[in-house]
Amino acid sequence: MSLNADEIALDERELVLTRLIDAPHDKLFRCWTEPALIVQWFTPPPWKTIHAETDVRAGGSSLIVMQGPDGTQTPNRGVYLEVVKTQRLVFTDAYTSAWVPSAKPFFTCVLSFEAEGTRTRYTARALHWTKEDRDMHDRMGFHAGWGIATDQLAALAATL
Repeated sequence: MSLNADEIALDERELVLTRLIDAPHDKLFRCWTEPALIVQWFTPPPWKTIHAETDVRAGGSSLIVMQGPDGTQTPNRGVYLEVVKTQRLVFTDAYTSAWVPSAKPFFTCVLSFEAEGTRTRYTARALHWTKEDRDMHDRMGFHAGWGIATDQLAALAATL
């Protein structure tokens, strides 16, 4: 299998998705930070996002609850490490709130929203603690799942 430009990783613990999205960067940022918008696009079907909470500031926590087709709920807690409004979000699951460590950290996500005229160069970098975590995320369908979610993100942002 060959990698396309959306799938080129910088090292063995990273997965990357990059897209040029036909929406302004401030609208994409809103979709990532406003709970009412997150629940509309975050998970690819048949999964859905049933709850979102955000405290969008460095050190602020987030909670996104996904629900599988069998009704099983998966809470995802994290903490924002860096917030540059409309340009960059960095968050991790290494902490569950404030600076309380999680039982099993998995990754840190670096999102960038770079304006290119009326469009946005959107890049999602998933930085994993281990190569094994990266490989597991890849097997879970990172590129397909995040790709579908990104399509949903772009569609929602275009309506704002």
